[in-house]
Amino acid sequence: MSEEEEDTRAYTVVINHDEQYSIWFQERDLPRGWVEVGVRGDKTTCLDYIEAVWTDMRPLRVRWQLEELERLEAAGEGA
Repeated sequence: MSEEEEDTRAYTVVINHDEQYSIWFQERDLPRGWVEVGVRGDKTTCLDYIEAVWTDMRPLRVRWQLEELERLEAAGEGA
């Protein structure tokens, strides 16, 4: 599809277990590990939604590890 052609395909917003977002064509089966979040529409609509909600790009497990390190450091400082 050239840039001049309008993208009329329907998309859906998907998320994986690490809370990473992407878009996927509605007519295709979802890849393993991804689920729909309930937002569907044109590409711009889906990307705008992702931009609004995906405020921390770090994978969930990395955020958990960093939070745990912060808790351990805070507990060590209080002892």
